[in-house]
Amino acid sequence: MLVLVAPGQGAQTPGFLTPWLELPGAADRLGAWSDAIGLDLAHYGTQADADAIRDTAVAQPLLVAAGILSAAALGDTPPGAVAGHSVGEITAAAYAGVLDDTAALTLVRGRGLAMAEAAAITETGMSALLGGDPEVSVAHLEKLGLTPANMNGAGQIVAAGTMEQLAALNEDKPEGVRKVVPLKVAGAFHTHHMGPAVDKLAEAAKELVPGDPRVTYVSNKDGHAVATGAEVLERLVGQVANPVRWDLCMETFKELGVTALIEACPGGTLTGLAKRALPGVKTLALKTPDDLDAARELIAEHA
Repeated sequence: MLVLVAPGQGAQTPGFLTPWLELPGAADRLGAWSDAIGLDLAHYGTQADADAIRDTAVAQPLLVAAGILSAAALGDTPPGAVAGHSVGEITAAAYAGVLDDTAALTLVRGRGLAMAEAAAITETGMSALLGGDPEVSVAHLEKLGLTPANMNGAGQIVAAGTMEQLAALNEDKPEGVRKVVPLKVAGAFHTHHMGPAVDKLAEAAKELVPGDPRVTYVSNKDGHAVATGAEVLERLVGQVANPVRWDLCMETFKELGVTALIEACPGGTLTGLAKRALPGVKTLALKTPDDLDAARELIAEHA
């Protein structure tokens, strides 16, 4: 049983798309998507600097485009299940056939713009807490007025809130937490600060006609498998202001009997969590096309 997963915002690095555009047809597909959403994805994926691709309105469509491109290069054998972290859920919806590629890029472009606009209202951010007891950490975050926006499992929680609240967290870590690491994102995603973005995304979603998932689609709202395209789309809208429960997704992977996990480009974050939380599950992160042969071998063994 193989699960294909897609990372969320913060996984992007300058130039990470460059080698992928050498694959047959990749540059043409990226060009068509760029025209459809009014954003030069090739430029941002190959030439733009770290500050430019940190912009929420750029980072989100860039990540979805990279995920779709890299997954398409794996071949035609479908995974047993798909899931995505935060914006990666839109990538997963494309994998599962809920949205076609252009619809996925159109939705994520609107999502990125709406979340960037919401983030501009108040200066906010996110920081990862490494180590510690989840219950102790969550109670401490709530005391500081912060939201546990990502419950990632494997000893990692991401806190979100105002910059003042995050500064207070840096000075007053929960008991047992080894380190607090600021993330390269431009707002307090998956919190009430993103409320205005939910309304805009709901309007954009009305224009889409989703299909039902062709493979098991695991939602990061609660780790549940979602059977209908309409419910997937509803959850994609609501999740921008609700916490990501990646810990529950990984519990579902265990229940499904997952034996291998492949993370789409730019891979690394979710495979790192899986190595700690899913012992015995083989993992592979797609970073460059050089990883494709090993990924295809994993698919042949486990899909």
